[in-house]
Order: sequence, then C-alpha cells, then structure tokens
Amino acid sequence: MQEIDDYIDQAEHLVPAPPILPQLIPLLNHTDVDNRRIVDLISYDTSLTANVLRVCNSAFYSRGTPIDNLLSAVTRLGSREVYQIVVLTVGAMFSIGQKSYGIEACDLWQHSVTTAVGAQLVAREIAEDENTVFTAAVLHDVGKIILSASMANCYEQFVQAIEHGASLIDAEERNFGCNHAEVGARLLERWNLPACLAVAIRHHHQPSAAGEHQRLTACVHLGNSIAYLMGYGYGDPSFAISILDGALNMLHISAERIPGYVQECVDRLQHVKNLYNLTPGWEAKTFHY
Repeated sequence: MQEIDDYIDQAEHLVPAPPILPQLIPLLNHTDVDNRRIVDLISYDTSLTANVLRVCNSAFYSRGTPIDNLLSAVTRLGSREVYQIVVLTVGAMFSIGQKSYGIEACDLWQHSVTTAVGAQLVAREIAEDENTVFTAAVLHDVGKIILSASMANCYEQFVQAIEHGASLIDAEERNFGCNHAEVGARLLERWNLPACLAVAIRHHHQPSAAGEHQRLTACVHLGNSIAYLMGYGYGDPSFAISILDGALNMLHISAERIPGYVQECVDRLQHVKNLYNLTPGWEAKTFHY
C-alpha cells in the first residue's frame, strides 16, 4: 500500500482530488433531494457551472426558453443528467496523453467515456444502479495516469515484457510492484469516494474477486469490453481484452447479446458526444465482433 501511495504522491498534480464529488454523489443518488443543495455545491466550481448551463441550454433540453441560473438548470435537467455532467467533468482529466502506454491525447478519455456508456446500457437492462456504474466506468483506468508518470525509468523493460507475451497487468506488476487497477482504487479511497467504486475499479479485470460488488464490477468489465469491440481501445494490440464468461454469468447475460450492446452503444455514444460537446478529437470508429 505504501508503494502505491508513493506513486500517487509523485503524480498527484495530474489527478487532483475533486473536492465536490464525494459530497455530490450521495445527493444526486436520491430522487427527492432539494435542488438548492446541489446548486450550493456546483456554484463554487466554474467548470461544472458552465457545463450544467451549457447542456441545459442545448437544443435537446432548451425547449425554446433559455436558462440563466443554476437552480432552474438543475430543475430542468434532473439529478440523473446533472450527475452525468459532474462525472464527465471530473473524468475530463483523461484527455491528456499517456505516451508511456502508447496512449495519445484524448484516447484514454474516449475509451473511458465509451466504457461508461456501454456499462450504463448493461446496468439499465439488469436493473443495476446506473449512476454508480457510470462513475466506476469513467474512472476505471485512472491508475494508468499515475503509473504513466512513473514509467520514465522503466519504459523499455515495460515494453519488452509486453512484447514477450506478458499481459498488461503482469507487465505493470513486474515493473511497479502493483497494477493500474490497484492504483486507481487506492486513489479513489484517498478521494473518500464510496467503497463500492474502489472495489469495482480494483477488480474490473476480474469481477469474480469483487465480493458483494460483483455485479457492479461485471458491468464495468463488460463496458470495457464493449469499448474495445467498438475500436475505442488504445496502445499496443496486446492491451486488448476478452470478455470473461464469468462476468456474463454474474449478470445472466448471454454472449449473443453483446453485438446488440455494441450497436446500442454506438447510437447512445453519438448522443452523449453531441450533448456534452465531446466531438473534437473523436474520429469515426469501425467496430467488430
């Protein structure tokens, strides 16, 4: 644990703690929350204020009447949409490139958003909490930002391990003594986010190890797989993953359902990209299954 904390301390400027998120998550998960409490928190964050107002006044939500204050915007959008804006605003830190992993600028961000959209579709179908799944999926690879910052001294060994057939997780553990999932989980613990999120991130490559949070973690795992199937992966081809049968079994989903999720994700992702102004840097992808 100390080794992981040391990596986080070295790179904390790359992933500053979002002070508003631990307070907003409990509020936005309740449908009967007083919108004024949400506004009190959001109003002190410039990016969130701007994004909430922009989305509220988009063609999809405007209804022909412009909104110029947060309370009216939050009331019009509803807690679920505001929650998504908050999580995507925090997740935008992924837009920086992670050259050590072979990740270009925006690639990790694109992958994370696509994973979140895919995971949310799965969660909606099986009646799992969509907000929690979306949050875990957006943040599932945050540990790569931390480890990438520490990779300068061992990048060649890392690449050699991958080239000799080691999995990404094995290569990370061989060079760092930990992997990106463990680092990401520890970061969320230090941010004081709900424990279920940290568990889902720690075990998103192996949902069976997630204990009582297996279903949440399996949703993130499937979202991650859907993103790769759509072409929103990154780095060396050996980084690509396969869908674990165990994750499908946990959620009582047939493998034949996956192509449908992929197509639904294509459609939903286009809506999300347009609504949240994510189009710059997003080129068309060809998915395969």
